[in-house]
Amino acid sequence: MSNMALPKLKLIFTLFFLQTLLTSPTSIQAAPANSDLFREYIGAEFKNVKFSDVPINPNVEFHFILSFAIDYDTSSSPTNGKFNVFWDSDNLSPSQVSSIKNQHSNVKVAFSLGGDTVNGVPAEFKPSSIDSWVSNAVSSLTGIIQQYNLDGIDIDYEHFSADPATFSECIGKLITTLKNNGVISFASIAPFDDDQVQSHYLALWKSYGHLIDYVNFQFYAYDQGTTVSQFINYFKTQSSNYNGGKVLASFISDGSRGLSPENGFFTACDTLKSEQQLHGIFVWSADDSKAIGFRYEEQSQNFLATPN
Repeated sequence: MSNMALPKLKLIFTLFFLQTLLTSPTSIQAAPANSDLFREYIGAEFKNVKFSDVPINPNVEFHFILSFAIDYDTSSSPTNGKFNVFWDSDNLSPSQVSSIKNQHSNVKVAFSLGGDTVNGVPAEFKPSSIDSWVSNAVSSLTGIIQQYNLDGIDIDYEHFSADPATFSECIGKLITTLKNNGVISFASIAPFDDDQVQSHYLALWKSYGHLIDYVNFQFYAYDQGTTVSQFINYFKTQSSNYNGGKVLASFISDGSRGLSPENGFFTACDTLKSEQQLHGIFVWSADDSKAIGFRYEEQSQNFLATPN
């Protein structure tokens, strides 16, 4: 080959490389940009909190998450996907859902499945079989969604009597069916940094992550003394675990665990915002925030509504 042919050959290789970059699908999903999404769990602790108690900034996307619907009965026995309402339905009723959505066009209302306990007993994920659990869950949850005029679901099982593969198939098929039926418009998961919990949710993410709109990672499950730099590291670790997902920053409003607003939560959010990684904020919970006048809900929403 002559020396004169080398520049031409290099040009061909360069053009081919650029074309490959532009046309081939990326195996690693691009991280989403900043969002003005604010989410809050409500109703688990029966403290008479109402939707209307919580300040709502019109310049954010606001999701209430009713807590919880559980496939257990009132005698604390598992019911294999036949879900019942265990949130404060006297104060958070179907008419109150309709009312808050009618008053605020930026509000959507979801509900969470599972949670930590039911009547003091661990709320275990305990299906008899994949098909029977999915069939029962689709039927019972569709009824609750339609009764309450709900928009989405959140998955917050924290105890398991089934292996990760079974959990993945049950939850994945449930979300698939509810979305395909037009019953819900979004779904989220709420894992935290525990080996058993992570093994189940990461199996679900691997197979069905494309159907999961938000990751409500419980960063408040880390120690109370969490620093800003530790929080950022935890966030980056979990964003890597749930690759391509919209991982939300979070705090617990009573300040008992994790990084609290008083100790630097919003400083950490500033850093994430500057890196285009603040996909939203969620809070556990409105029940606890009522006693302190929802000050951190206001601060969170003002922060999210402020331009980058």
